[in-house]
Amino acid sequence: MTVAALIVAAGRGARASTDASQPKQYCEIGGAPMLARTLSVFAAHPGVQDILVVIHPDDVALYDAATASFASDILPAVLGGARRQDSVRLGLEALADKAPAKVLIHDAARPFADEALVSRVIDALEASPGALPCLPVTDTLKREDSGRVAGTVPREGLLRAQTPQGFNFEAILTAHRAAARDSTLEFTDDTSVAEWFGINVAIVEGSEHNRKLTTAEDLMIADQLMRQSAPAGTMRVGSGYDVHRLGPGDAVTLCGVVIPHTRTLLGHSDADVGLHALTDALLGTIADGDIGAHFPPTDARWRGASSDMFLKDAGERIAALGGTIVHADVTLICETPKIGPHRDAMRGAIADILGLSLGQVSVKATTNEQLGFIGREEGIAAMATATVMLP
Repeated sequence: MTVAALIVAAGRGARASTDASQPKQYCEIGGAPMLARTLSVFAAHPGVQDILVVIHPDDVALYDAATASFASDILPAVLGGARRQDSVRLGLEALADKAPAKVLIHDAARPFADEALVSRVIDALEASPGALPCLPVTDTLKREDSGRVAGTVPREGLLRAQTPQGFNFEAILTAHRAAARDSTLEFTDDTSVAEWFGINVAIVEGSEHNRKLTTAEDLMIADQLMRQSAPAGTMRVGSGYDVHRLGPGDAVTLCGVVIPHTRTLLGHSDADVGLHALTDALLGTIADGDIGAHFPPTDARWRGASSDMFLKDAGERIAALGGTIVHADVTLICETPKIGPHRDAMRGAIADILGLSLGQVSVKATTNEQLGFIGREEGIAAMATATVMLP
């Protein structure tokens, strides 16, 4: 079952106007744009294959800046319409060529959805054409009339709807197309469209953390809470390993430094085993796959590419989640060339790529005591460890 995520980010968010005079989905929360935080859960979820964002025509530059670290994970953005339901329909139409079996429609203004919530919605779609995460109404509800209390509304059976709302793709696309033929119809969410069209929607457990940030006060509180929690965040440690064969040539590139040598490392890119291993270690700290998932060797774009772009991309993914790289450690395993004379240059190259100080980067080397393929100088290997603090 292929699943696509459609993120709706075309609104203006007038109630959340800020001094920055930009739509709320691009405002920073705990040091990262709200939209980047929203995208992160879907980009990391193993059950989601495609991600598409619907944006306002005026927000292209803001969108590009906020999603730079997800460029290899998301489809080209689609421009939205005048109403939310118009934007969703345009997004669904753009996904039609992908023909996913299911689609998750999520508001960009809900940046705190988590993997468990997304999984519950996906799982519910195995048995139902629609799925809606909800929470019970716990506050007492009142009806107002001319500024006075006119009565109490029974809350039994009332639910607070959240997103992502999941659907059979063809069913919800057909429903939105039908709704678009009557301009008088107004819907506040996609299950409203589904109800109108006769699609059955199952209820799944929502999450109290999955709040919609609507007002400027919501943004301020969320930002303060995330920044306050940052010092007591989660320390993650990731590891990486890479090896490349040696072949005819006159230089090798190790940890971003070109070293004259009697042979060269063979690979689809520049075969920099040190940076490849460190890239995987960084991706491991945020559970975001490996270098091959983001820069597949089958893609001609990366043929001969400099590996600093891979490492930089991993660093940007961590930054997008509000994370901080604490330390990077690389061990090169080779008989030749000698690493000692180039160690500080390698540390400097890694520090420059990741925006770290020299004291946060370690590069070490060892031989394989002339044992195995490394001892026979058939290849060079590298191991890396990365330490990252996440909010």
